[in-house]
Amino acid sequence: MSHEHPGLYGSDRSPDEQTRALRAGEVPVAVYGLGKMGLPLAAVYARATGNVTGVDISEDVVRGVNDGECHVAKEPGLPELVAEQAERGALRATTDGVAAAEGAAIHVIIVPTPLTDDREPDLAAFEAVLDSIAQGLAPGDLVVVECTVPPGTSSDLVIPYLADRSGLAAGEFGVAFCPERTSSGRALRDITESHPKIVGGVDAESTRVAALVYGEITSNEVIPVRDATTAEAVKLFEGVYRDVNIALANELARLRDDLGIDVTEAIDAANTQPYCDIHAPGPGVGGHCIPWYPYFITSRVAAETPLLLTAREVNDSMPAFTADKLRDELAAAGRDIEGATVAILGVTYRPGVAETRATPAAGVIDRLNELGATVLAVDPMLSDEVVASFGATPVSLADLPARAIDAAVVVTPHEEFDGIDWTAFDDLVVVDGRGTLGDIGHRVYEIGGGPRGESSADADSETVAEVAVEADSPHGGSSR
Repeated sequence: MSHEHPGLYGSDRSPDEQTRALRAGEVPVAVYGLGKMGLPLAAVYARATGNVTGVDISEDVVRGVNDGECHVAKEPGLPELVAEQAERGALRATTDGVAAAEGAAIHVIIVPTPLTDDREPDLAAFEAVLDSIAQGLAPGDLVVVECTVPPGTSSDLVIPYLADRSGLAAGEFGVAFCPERTSSGRALRDITESHPKIVGGVDAESTRVAALVYGEITSNEVIPVRDATTAEAVKLFEGVYRDVNIALANELARLRDDLGIDVTEAIDAANTQPYCDIHAPGPGVGGHCIPWYPYFITSRVAAETPLLLTAREVNDSMPAFTADKLRDELAAAGRDIEGATVAILGVTYRPGVAETRATPAAGVIDRLNELGATVLAVDPMLSDEVVASFGATPVSLADLPARAIDAAVVVTPHEEFDGIDWTAFDDLVVVDGRGTLGDIGHRVYEIGGGPRGESSADADSETVAEVAVEADSPHGGSSR
């Protein structure tokens, strides 16, 4: 396969000439996947190169992009950038991945790579993109993988896969990995300036070309690493660091009542020392990144990984802990969770993002249902159908005060919840999973922080008294 646009891999042009060609749109780019991270990336590429084709399986997404519309919500600057790049012809979209591949010299893959039920990385969508690229791959092309994959994927899967299906030999085209280091709600800033770009190729020329390309994408530093496998590990290490750190915070939060202290205050104070950076506790860890990344590593190694797996166990246990804490708080108020009506505030895994994969809300709802509660759920980001699929009755924020609720759990503090008039509710018991409420005139238990507002002094004094009694016991304390 060959196309009219010369690629950058193995080019005899000088780096300056290659950069000018890239900026002038003479090196077409195809971005495969126009989701929450793919569309911002395609738009940034379009602004930098003036010649991008985005590929997506959704006809609605493709139609919207071609009309200059942005389907990704709450992403500052993205609607304007998509409209601007579509209007000037720098960004267009198609469902035909093969046609896009035939016209491109740089191929950027950013599709979902979820886990199977057996906790194995599911690369089906990724391999479908490789099939399309192989049919349009030409000598001199560069394939860049941005989606998270197990270490060794670029060298052990992508190269032989493309070589076998394209008829090209390894070394006629480049493959590099550039980890996506982007958070929802700040995608454009993260892609272009917030963090250094990490690039690693399967060979030195792939690394060189990837560094040249991403030097045009970001105003931050571009850091080449030894090879693609190292770059693949960088993204995973970032994720497992956070998973293990959050697990530490969550385990400390679970000790709050035995210790009789405000764990979140202690964490904040400890973090004033420059070598300490403990994360915040909460009702669990969600999304398509942190809960999955440990398994991208464990699925590819024979060695035991007790720390990674223990962190997963701790974080996976937090939704049930959160529900059980509500049960205990209701009991302390002389009420039974069985038959109680409980409102879940927030079903998405993080505020302002319409994403529910691995959301802690699912485990909280499941456990409350097991305990016999009637569960309502409010989430301004989701449709009633999606909310109902988690086993809760959907309720709008406006209608919530009219429901006779006994308790509430803040799982995901969307900004829309800031306007809740808590005085409209009678005698609530609330578990604040994210430490966002403070004193709202009801009995509140904050995970990690303990009682807040009403009854907090009594609850704290009781806990401290219990600790003191245990300390005076012959055994020196509780074995719980």
